[in-house]
Amino acid sequence: MPKKVRIAVFPVAGLGTRFLPATKAMPKEMLPVVDRPLIQYAVDEAKEAGIEHFVFITGRNKGVIEDHFDRQFELESTLKARGKLEALKSLQDDLPKPGQTSFTRQQEPLGLGHAVWCARDIVGNEPFALLLPDMLIKSDPGVLSQMIDAYQKTGNNVIAVEETDPAGISSYGVVGRGTGPDTGFEITKMVEKPRPEDAPSNLIISGRYILQPEIFGLIENQPKGAGGEIQITDAMQKLMEQQKFTGVKYNGRAFDCGSKIGFLTANIVFALDRKDISHAFMEELQIVASNENT
Repeated sequence: MPKKVRIAVFPVAGLGTRFLPATKAMPKEMLPVVDRPLIQYAVDEAKEAGIEHFVFITGRNKGVIEDHFDRQFELESTLKARGKLEALKSLQDDLPKPGQTSFTRQQEPLGLGHAVWCARDIVGNEPFALLLPDMLIKSDPGVLSQMIDAYQKTGNNVIAVEETDPAGISSYGVVGRGTGPDTGFEITKMVEKPRPEDAPSNLIISGRYILQPEIFGLIENQPKGAGGEIQITDAMQKLMEQQKFTGVKYNGRAFDCGSKIGFLTANIVFALDRKDISHAFMEELQIVASNENT
């Protein structure tokens, strides 16, 4: 049996410039989809998959994320005094247990690979999950749970992938598909932002990874890549020379909440899935659509 994946890493040091001015003083990871911040959805996905320790790679002005995963005694006391016990229980259930969170800083914006490298001493010599909170994925079971199933069968590095329109493939990291089912197939190559005619498939990397700790040594000695940043894809390409990678074409739908359209679409889809507000929200959408058509 492969070593259990106990640790998840969440890079949350980005500046969120595409959502200015909203993100001038608030981390983009705290932007709400309905009534839960993006980072909470990612942590919920990791908890469902059995993750025991949550590592956040933060930066300046990100202290509110740490506060979000801490107890707020004044708020809890107020909710209890007002009899809002359901809301109180929901807040308490969202919190990781004491000692399950670690926070470390990425002092310079040197790319995703560098952010992951900042977690090296906390992760140690263990496999770990990497979740990009910008990518909100609606699925049941969660994507990381689907990936853990593939990892337990193979012990390989695992990457979640989805199909995309080949015309827009040059914006993504793309994998080559070898043998095996959607639930776990051999990855034959990785290409970062290829031209459509050079892409090995239409399967793009979707912001979820399970990686072996050898990735840290490769990142440490890696030169800057695209955009003058240290890219995680470059390190994974090197790791492929030593270890196998498995792809999981997950069941679910992803929303790129780093973009305005993806974020707004996610709010609509998740709101319509909520029994407490879906009916009233649909009525409002119909009114908006009717007004737009008149």
